[in-house]
Amino acid sequence: MPSRIAVIGAGPCGLSQLHAFAQARLTGADIPELVCFEKQADWGGLWNYTWRTGLDEHGEPVHGSMYRYLWSNGPKECLEFADYSFDEHFGQPIPSFPPREVLYDYIVGRAKKGNLERYIRFSTVVRYVDYVEASDTFTVRVKDLQGDREYTEEFDYVIVCTGHFSVPKLPVFAGIEQFPGRLLHSHDFRDAREFAGKDLLVVGSSYSAEDIALQTYKYGAKSVTISYRTAPMGFDWPEGIKEVPLLTHLDGPTAHFKDGSQQLVDAIVFCVGYQHHFPFLADSLRLKAQNRLYPGALYKGIFWETNPKLMYLGMQDQFYTFSMFDVQAWYARDVVLGRIELPNETAIAHDMALWQQREAALQDAFEQIDFQKDYIVDLAQLVDYAPCDWEMTTDLFKAWEHDKEHSILGYRDKSFVSPCTGTKAPIHHTPWLEAMDDSMAGFLDKQPIQA
Repeated sequence: MPSRIAVIGAGPCGLSQLHAFAQARLTGADIPELVCFEKQADWGGLWNYTWRTGLDEHGEPVHGSMYRYLWSNGPKECLEFADYSFDEHFGQPIPSFPPREVLYDYIVGRAKKGNLERYIRFSTVVRYVDYVEASDTFTVRVKDLQGDREYTEEFDYVIVCTGHFSVPKLPVFAGIEQFPGRLLHSHDFRDAREFAGKDLLVVGSSYSAEDIALQTYKYGAKSVTISYRTAPMGFDWPEGIKEVPLLTHLDGPTAHFKDGSQQLVDAIVFCVGYQHHFPFLADSLRLKAQNRLYPGALYKGIFWETNPKLMYLGMQDQFYTFSMFDVQAWYARDVVLGRIELPNETAIAHDMALWQQREAALQDAFEQIDFQKDYIVDLAQLVDYAPCDWEMTTDLFKAWEHDKEHSILGYRDKSFVSPCTGTKAPIHHTPWLEAMDDSMAGFLDKQPIQA
């Protein structure tokens, strides 16, 4: 039995991992000592909203990419914890598309119930992790930001739970140095009201671009132009939002696009993705991957291929989030506890190749949803995670995709059934486009209309 485990990050992945071990302890298992290092002063990871951008109060890079007025862009029923339902947390059914504060309260609610805070050292940033072959342990150097001191400890396992949506990629376009307006990455986007009455350019064609375009439209942008590299999202956008091919260059405030069109813009938001960035890991331990459903070098999407005592959670491109993190955490826990034995190197390489070959052949979002569901089931069938109707979740995701095609402004007004409890969500009291208050009190205070 290993004696110590370092968990890096107390966001959804880290909390899932701590919760998995805590649940094993409740059923009589002898679990290792858990130490979770969290850079922020509070838990919740990206869901822990901060107004800060750039550097935090300690001079550390701001981790959060969360912004005001964010509502879930997928049905909560597809991310529900199977062992801690929304019904249990809120004491009543709630609508399918909650705002950030509601989801944050739900995540930390389970953590509080399990008293997971006892495992966490807040305001403690990991500076460097290396593996010492002679002792078969990891040295972890950290800094206590409040006490302004560094120290090093040894661990038998390290589980990286820092996510991969905090270090932005930024493209360069000719003329960008002379652009007279506001330039920012979605990582630093905080308040859609900043762009009220302005002509906004959003560069990108995935979920962040979609949501920031809708947010700024909702809160009064004069116009929103979305520039895509490969293909348009193709939704039935309302008047005031349009899609154009890739930005080629800027001439003062004029943006020029690949199809020859141009647009005067006051501000540009780059929604072009994030880097897998782990500067605190020795190079031999560092995941270097793109945003994929099955990242290379991770067996079962979790275990570092050349040293499976190092694990990563949540490094996938994601349809599923919290529920997937839970299943990964359960599987990682059971390997550590000796309940699951990892195969030899040849079998590991073969299994990884099969998943990666299947991923390479995927044709559309519906096949990607099925792929990620199958990945989760592959893990879940070997652990004692609470029951969930995973087949039903794929049906919900596919219905959600069709709802977006039917109405990009109205899909959040739909209602779904929980695959964990069978509860039908009520319809929110206010259509999303008219719901300007994103607070938990505002979301829950009025009697919802039953679906």
